[in-house]
Amino acid sequence: MMLVMYRTYLLKWGLESKIVDNFQTVLEIYIKYQPELVILDIGLPFFNGYHWCEEIRKLSKVPIIFLSSASDSMNIVMAMSMGADDFILKPFELEVLLAKIQAVLRRSYDYQIQSTWKEYKGIRLLVQQNIISYQGNQVELTKNEVRILDVLFSHQGQIVSRTTLMNQLWKTDVYIDENTLSVNINRLRRKLESIGILECIHTKKGQGYILK
Repeated sequence: MMLVMYRTYLLKWGLESKIVDNFQTVLEIYIKYQPELVILDIGLPFFNGYHWCEEIRKLSKVPIIFLSSASDSMNIVMAMSMGADDFILKPFELEVLLAKIQAVLRRSYDYQIQSTWKEYKGIRLLVQQNIISYQGNQVELTKNEVRILDVLFSHQGQIVSRTTLMNQLWKTDVYIDENTLSVNINRLRRKLESIGILECIHTKKGQGYILK
């Protein structure tokens, strides 16, 4: 009941949320919804919040806030050492929750976006965060996928040769199977399509790739 109240309150401020209802599949739910921020309680059924924080950190640098009714400093130290970005003690006022969320989002995205993003037709590439975003949706990329987009974004309207991309990815085009680049491009296209970016990377046969 309290969680529904939190969700309703945050929605009034334009913050959508997903409540986990199966605590055995926390990681699967995270992967499916790809939230911009995660709030974890320390005391959860089956596995505690520390466990899920560690599992999420294996996949993402998404900001994480811990909630706990325990007020001893050891819980705070443990939360931070597991990769949390902030800690809220229960009980708390809704205004405090909102302020913490806004502060963490601002630290995690606004500043980084100003200094490390590239944009093309509404598509925003967060280079250091390995994230591509479009119309409110985002997906995390591999390092190679980021490098490919980084080169293409830097040559907007120009054909980028396969040799140029292979040099950027592996610092050489010697002894690298060209199919390896094709596999990376195809995986990247699927990720872009998953957030609504369709037919963005075009193949120019015998020449390379270009953004459209």
